[in-house]
Amino acid sequence: MKAFAIDAYKGKLSLRDMPEPVAGPGQVVVATAAASVNPIDVKLRDGEFKAILPHRMPLILGSDLAGTVVAVGPGADRFQIGDEVFACPNKDRIGTFAERIAIDEADLALKPPSLTMAEAAALPLVALTAWQVLVERAKLGPGQKLLVHAGSGGVGTVAIQLAKHLGATVATTAGTDNIALVKSLGADVAIDYRKEDFSETLSGYDVVLNTLGPDVLEKSLKVLKPGGRSRFPAHPTLRSHAV
Repeated sequence: MKAFAIDAYKGKLSLRDMPEPVAGPGQVVVATAAASVNPIDVKLRDGEFKAILPHRMPLILGSDLAGTVVAVGPGADRFQIGDEVFACPNKDRIGTFAERIAIDEADLALKPPSLTMAEAAALPLVALTAWQVLVERAKLGPGQKLLVHAGSGGVGTVAIQLAKHLGATVATTAGTDNIALVKSLGADVAIDYRKEDFSETLSGYDVVLNTLGPDVLEKSLKVLKPGGRSRFPAHPTLRSHAV
């Protein structure tokens, strides 16, 4: 099969022939219809996680997919051949930049009929990231205030909608062209970072979701009330979020 892979960290991503995947126990093989590109793919290519996520080369990148089940392994009984699914593979089984992938059935879900393959492929990693940060770690709830940095990005667009569903008040930062977008997603306060300093406008927030890195961390701490939390999400399957 064809796949995009690297032969060494920081190496060139190239299209090449790779062995056909075989469904092991509890796995299915999915024919990939669409895959999304995330910042984690660049970090993995550059070896930023090699100390905790050692991968064998050649390494097929890709952490999101939507596609169709084409084979079922021993003991896998949740899906049937022909099912349309979407997934974020476990950290040890990435490789969605390929025509087919063997994946644990526990990492799959049926694709909602209302979504195209491309739309579904764009959701798993960012949706899991938002869920793990806001629900599992921050335990965000009604009446709380959340600041989402980069609200028009992948994680941000999901986080705004999830936070509103949880009953929180949401502020977000975005560029001038995306202010209308984040408001349409439910943001109560939308700050144009090109024109305003969020740290001078906001205060008393319970949680800050920071996907922009350490550069805005100090300012983010200023808008938190005592006991508030700033979260910097990692790849969801790493199961770790630094304060």
